[in-house]
Amino acid sequence: MTKKNKRMNSKVDEYLSKAKDWKEEYEKLRNIVLDCELTEEFKWMHPCYTFENKNIVLIHGFKEYCALLFHKGALLQDAQGILVQQTENVQSGRQIRFTNVREIVEMEPILKTYIYEAVEIEKAGLEVNLKKTSEFIIPEELQNKFDEIPALKTAFEALTPGRQRAYILYFSKAKQSKTRESRVEKYTPQILNGKGLNDCTCGLSQKQPNCDGSHKYI
Repeated sequence: MTKKNKRMNSKVDEYLSKAKDWKEEYEKLRNIVLDCELTEEFKWMHPCYTFENKNIVLIHGFKEYCALLFHKGALLQDAQGILVQQTENVQSGRQIRFTNVREIVEMEPILKTYIYEAVEIEKAGLEVNLKKTSEFIIPEELQNKFDEIPALKTAFEALTPGRQRAYILYFSKAKQSKTRESRVEKYTPQILNGKGLNDCTCGLSQKQPNCDGSHKYI
């Protein structure tokens, strides 16, 4: 059982108590990160660890693995060659993945080294040089829709850069033009309403402006 300390967050306690997968791995990762004296918070529905209110690392899990996600992992030296870029479109974050608790135990000294390096990056005020929205290619299908509905282009340009990128990447990811057209058509009303791809549209989300899945229970 995890020894309680003052840096533990009750929301993370609840999250771990309900975890169906990776529970032992989560507990071990939590202990390792807390040993590095970070502040435990609960963000984006996951345990998140900060230094002076700056996000350092997050614990999350998937079907095949669980992971530590370093928010500015692209700036880490990665001396061990263990950081994973989830997709080619992820610019800043990097994961260290695990499939069992033994791996975590064996890697504990290395993990702490990476965490301490991530803290030093924040102390130094370093930032990842992100691609600007203007550097992303607008899918032809979206451009055609802009030409058809000028107000859509205006609404799109009024979105935050992050929301614009999310739409561009989502539309572009489809391999077939027909699928890209379908996605653009589906999200046109949402863009016109000033909403991002993952924003709440039903008004019931407890994580406004983000969607928390509440619409599924309407």
